[in-house]
Amino acid sequence: MRAKLRLSALLLVVLLPLAAVAGPLPSAPPESVGLSPERLQRITEKLNERIAKGDIPGAVLLIARQGKVAYFEAMGSLDPEKKTPMTKGGIFRIYSMTKPITTAMAMMLFEQGQLALSDPVAKYIPAFNDLKVGEEKKEADGTTTLELVAAERPMTVHDLMRHSSGLTYGFFGATPVKKAYLEADLYRGEFTNAEFVDRLAKLPLAFQPGTTWDYGHSTDVLGRIVEVISGKSLYASMKEQLLDPLGMTDTMFHVANDPARQARLAEPFANDRGIGGGISFSDPRLAVKDELGGQGMVGTAMDYAVFANMLLNGGTAEGKRYLGPKTVGYMASDHMGDVVRRGPFDLMGAGYKFGLGFAVRTESGVAPIAGSLGDYYWGGAGGTYFWIDPKEKMVVVYMMQSPSKRVAYRALLRDMVYAAIVE
Repeated sequence: MRAKLRLSALLLVVLLPLAAVAGPLPSAPPESVGLSPERLQRITEKLNERIAKGDIPGAVLLIARQGKVAYFEAMGSLDPEKKTPMTKGGIFRIYSMTKPITTAMAMMLFEQGQLALSDPVAKYIPAFNDLKVGEEKKEADGTTTLELVAAERPMTVHDLMRHSSGLTYGFFGATPVKKAYLEADLYRGEFTNAEFVDRLAKLPLAFQPGTTWDYGHSTDVLGRIVEVISGKSLYASMKEQLLDPLGMTDTMFHVANDPARQARLAEPFANDRGIGGGISFSDPRLAVKDELGGQGMVGTAMDYAVFANMLLNGGTAEGKRYLGPKTVGYMASDHMGDVVRRGPFDLMGAGYKFGLGFAVRTESGVAPIAGSLGDYYWGGAGGTYFWIDPKEKMVVVYMMQSPSKRVAYRALLRDMVYAAIVE
């Protein structure tokens, strides 16, 4: 991915009437929603301990239960180079936490009858009509070549949402297809979503559509489909139909020409600015033409908590309905089953499958992290993470900018947050 990559959007054609803005979630004492203040304090102490040791620069953690914020703390530095204190309004690169927003928006179109999950992607983007799959072929001398074969079936919208499209990322792994992605230099120069997707469509797929879960550019293509249907840019549609009505005023694709928001940007340590594969941290201070639905947004902990709580609440917030409860339940169900196998880079982990836009817990045990059957989550390459637990009526949003520590802190927080539930 390009050096400005935002690993890590979408929308409605028919205008919904703008209801009252939802705004931040209400707060409540921890004990009133079944959380132990003493056990929550352990989390604060642990994070501050890690910050003091220089493990991470800073963090914001928000825990809401029963629709009320019971824990909301900012710790450490917003910018470690400038020694700026972290604030609850810190703005973070959320990278792939853009994906659930984009998928939720696509499901709004689904509910309106504008989009069907069985639709071929080529219905909206004709460049995907003649799909080729790259298969490795071993030569007699031991070298590996790339052989292109026809796709056995079309790539569908469903495939995009559950990452079974065959589209991949080139920055991890060393297969011939991934090398082709890197050689294509997808992120060169300035480009629109349409131009980026046209570049993708020229590359071979890593797997036959519908066969394998492989993390990649699927949600970027999904975002482009929303643009095709709506006739608007991805952000314009999101802002009108989801972000502004929910009060997610700090969730966007960049903060160029906005000094006040630029001053609130959280930064990593200078030696921790890579997200893998030679990709460095993005700079949201720069205006860009692309609004990639799988990777590009920034936002605050409260903004994301409002979005997550809307999903927890069956698709409603402040009396306004964004999705139907059956749709949210459908998104948070296993969409892999026995049909879609796990690829070589399984980011879900044991005990989880993939739904539409996020990983979903399908077993009470097995996973090496605490949780509940049916909880669902995703994270971003820069260190951000969230999960929704319908059984516990809980939303947790964790924001930090420390790519190298992202996996370790997800497990730490999971275990300590569940330990704080006492009712």
